[in-house]
Amino acid sequence: MQYSQNMASAPLLDISALSIAFGEQPAVDRIAFQIHDGETLGLVGESGSGKSATSLALLRLLPPSATVTGNLSFGGYDLLALSEREIRRLRGREIAMIFQEPMTALNPVMPVGAQIAEAVEAHHPELSRRQVRDRVLQAMHEVALPDPERRLRDYPHQFSGGQRQRILIAMAVVNRPRLLIADEPTTALDVTVQAQILALLNRLRKTHNLSMLFISHDLAVVSQVADRVAVMQHGHIVEQAPAGQLFRSPEHPYTRRLLASAPTMRTDRSRPLATLG
Repeated sequence: MQYSQNMASAPLLDISALSIAFGEQPAVDRIAFQIHDGETLGLVGESGSGKSATSLALLRLLPPSATVTGNLSFGGYDLLALSEREIRRLRGREIAMIFQEPMTALNPVMPVGAQIAEAVEAHHPELSRRQVRDRVLQAMHEVALPDPERRLRDYPHQFSGGQRQRILIAMAVVNRPRLLIADEPTTALDVTVQAQILALLNRLRKTHNLSMLFISHDLAVVSQVADRVAVMQHGHIVEQAPAGQLFRSPEHPYTRRLLASAPTMRTDRSRPLATLG
């Protein structure tokens, strides 16, 4: 692996001049952000702004038609310079991802315990079957899945939507990654389950000193988890600030419209919400 020098007080993830294009169509244009140990960055913007493409570029999961340029440094390693074998060693072990739709991310014909076990076995072939099972059960307990010992052999369709999301989180944290990418992890959930998942992510973050890139179109959700917020529009980061500062006094017109487009208890219901067009 290609290791960068000058690591004193360096951020865990350091992105600069990142551009992504699909053929002739640009998707992300020279964006930059950093994430430090134990920090959560919220990446927000409407659909099509380039948020998910950015996260997939970090894991080198974009299709061959995508062109990615720029500087992507993680823990001192140049992510774009790593071989396919080297990036596979990082993926799932040092950097893990929670995808937004658990029913498509989970294998419907494989028991959930076996799916979590696969994540362990891929990076820890030295472990015995008993040790792998113990790690799987520990991860299921950590995400508060009910009765893990009994439900190891159950299939995804036998769990609720919120429980399936917890299974994905268990798969992501079972190897104790340094960086967790959460791509719209609460989109398909009702508000009560959404609150439970956000509380779970906050607890895991504190317990394991996780750094997190939290991707969402919902500023209200991001406000509950992020230390800093970066706002994306049409492939550009138009504003980046500590969460409290951004929500109190947004500077960019798009950020102000994004905040005004979401109703709150203080919204004047006699007036239409702001639009993003």
